[in-house]
Amino acid sequence: MSAKRDSSGAGGRRVTIADVARKAGVSRATVSRVLNGQDTVDPVLAGRVRQVSRRLGYHPSAIAQGLARGASHTIGVVVPDLANPFFPEVVKALTVAAGKDGFSVVVADSDEDPEAELRLIQDVSRRVDGLVLCSPRAGIADLRRVVRKGLPTVCTNRMVDPPLTASVTIDSGRGMQAVIRHLAELGHRRIAYLAGPPSSSSNADRLGALERSLPDAVVIPTGSKSQEGYASAAAAAEAGATAVICFNDLVAFGALARLRTLGVAVPAEVSVVGFDDIPAADFVHPTLTTVRLPKAELGRTSWEVLRDQLGGHGASASVRLEPTLVVRESTGKAAGVAGNAVAVGERAGS
Repeated sequence: MSAKRDSSGAGGRRVTIADVARKAGVSRATVSRVLNGQDTVDPVLAGRVRQVSRRLGYHPSAIAQGLARGASHTIGVVVPDLANPFFPEVVKALTVAAGKDGFSVVVADSDEDPEAELRLIQDVSRRVDGLVLCSPRAGIADLRRVVRKGLPTVCTNRMVDPPLTASVTIDSGRGMQAVIRHLAELGHRRIAYLAGPPSSSSNADRLGALERSLPDAVVIPTGSKSQEGYASAAAAAEAGATAVICFNDLVAFGALARLRTLGVAVPAEVSVVGFDDIPAADFVHPTLTTVRLPKAELGRTSWEVLRDQLGGHGASASVRLEPTLVVRESTGKAAGVAGNAVAVGERAGS
């Protein structure tokens, strides 16, 4: 039986670089140079080393290869706002996954400032083997320049120059479509959207899906924080909206608080929907209907894609994850539609 990907030989013993060197009749240093892509070895000899390596099932670890190149075994993660509970969950899953492979993680927060983000990227890039740009806010031209510098990079929750750049994204447009269908089933026709940061690609995707399905929807520039949702909710109520879709759960929390101070009952008079499904969404009153984004999976997958790049593979990998609509208490029948109850549970984002 041939060796498996775990580089184990007969009897389960792990195949080592010494085994490859002995079978190929060369030194371990020669095997290392060949498998690390150095061109200082005679092509015929290099071919023999690679053939023996394949036959034995020897696969050098990314960690070992990194050591040979003088790598730091550290990756950088740049996020727009660590105060937003969405990002810590992504970063935690990524950090745990990277740690299992022997890598440390450095995290930098741009505070939603595209220029600060670019400065952080430049600074962090000097000290790491690879980058994960989580929901980057910089312009597309600036991000292209970052990626083209050659450092292994994954764009998370934003697609940049597919298929030239590796990305792990969530289908935000599909999540918005699920929300629109849910609200339509409840009889809502006058819908407002408290829009996120203009530089957010997730916001652009959601806005695009909304405009295609409901061109008459009221779009209110808002942001990504609770206080911004609080400030914008009155405008949604004044516009006569019977349902308010919020850029994220934090914005929804602010909107719920403002509607309460205005004496607007949720969901009897106005329904409210968020995005992200952060833990607090299940503990506010009323509990929040929201679109669950697979945050932990986003983090783990981002590391897996970057790990492949560090090993010399998958530079243009593109992974797209699916959201799920979670129906709770904050949505109900539109005012004037008989019966204001709605079943609480989960619905697929399709």
